[in-house]
Amino acid sequence: MENTKGMGRAQFLAAAASAALAGALLPAGPARAAGSGRGLRHRGVVYTVGAGETPGTAFSTARMREDIRAIRDDLHADAVEVTGDGVERLTATAAEAAERGLHVWLQPTLGDVPARDVLEHLAETGRFAERLRRHGASVDLSVGCEFWLFVPGIVPGDTAVERIRNLLAGTVDPVRMQRRLDRFTARAAQTGRSVFQGRLSYAAAQDDEVDWGLFDIVGIDYYSYFRRRSDYTAELTRYLRWGKPLAITEFGTCAYEGAPETAGMGWDIVDQDKDPAEIKGDLVRSERTQAAYLVDLVDVFSAMGLYAAMAFEFVTPDAPHRPGDPRHDLDLASYAITKTIKDRPDDPASDWHWEPKEAFHALARRYATEGRCRENPWKAQLSGARTPPRK
Repeated sequence: MENTKGMGRAQFLAAAASAALAGALLPAGPARAAGSGRGLRHRGVVYTVGAGETPGTAFSTARMREDIRAIRDDLHADAVEVTGDGVERLTATAAEAAERGLHVWLQPTLGDVPARDVLEHLAETGRFAERLRRHGASVDLSVGCEFWLFVPGIVPGDTAVERIRNLLAGTVDPVRMQRRLDRFTARAAQTGRSVFQGRLSYAAAQDDEVDWGLFDIVGIDYYSYFRRRSDYTAELTRYLRWGKPLAITEFGTCAYEGAPETAGMGWDIVDQDKDPAEIKGDLVRSERTQAAYLVDLVDVFSAMGLYAAMAFEFVTPDAPHRPGDPRHDLDLASYAITKTIKDRPDDPASDWHWEPKEAFHALARRYATEGRCRENPWKAQLSGARTPPRK
């Protein structure tokens, strides 16, 4: 993004939107080979751009711009995964991140609508990603996330929650599910290729079977827990067998004791049948637990030389933190590295702000170190050699 530094926002957006399709293509740049062991190429965070569940948490362009600034300047990330639905929200956020010199991992995730709508949403978002790329932005396009969860017709159920319940109940035919998943993934890859000439990927669940020959980068949402770092390395190595760069498209946990051991189900602690919703059980809040897990995984990813790692996630506005009220502290169910504080906790239209959790500060320190080592690869190798795996 060197040629956009100093450009005004209006100039950048105008240039990106009007880039001549007949012009010379800017090369996407080689994605470093998997497992090169020279630190993370991209260190980032997931930024979700949904519409919001209440008037007070509706998407705000002004708030988004400040968040992207904080991701770059305070978190010391060099990448952001822009995900969610709504082409306007996705493209505005991607443009802001690109203007600030961040690497953009653009991942539309429209869900619970017909498959044709999902593909149209992908195509429109992908066209914008291509305009950014032609203008010189560093951008990868992911065609989506865990299609079996978000796209109706692969697993029985009208909503993602219903589909999860059917899977857990064991009422799904795995052969038929895989056949449907393969067909839709191939259609999505074809759609992505038709509009985007850069690197293409997909965010799969850990146990998904994916034809990675369709993509340039292997993308995995990773939520394992092991006591030994060497076990993470052993498990992740299987995703390198395709000889392609590996991106960790999500990793993280919640801020309570025992959350990392839930293997990605840490969010399932809220009783939605209560009004207001409340936390089930007597959980002990522990921001330190979340922070330690995230940093341990970044150490693993860096030592393996992975292409990218995106912590899930930056902020969850609809899961506010209520200090002193653990039964209604919905932030306990959030994977965010910040906590949402509402001015008026019981008012859906209340304004709010976020405050960093311990995980934010820990990641910021780790990402800053990673950034310095990226500037000096030899230093990175020496640093890695001096830090033995923790038992």
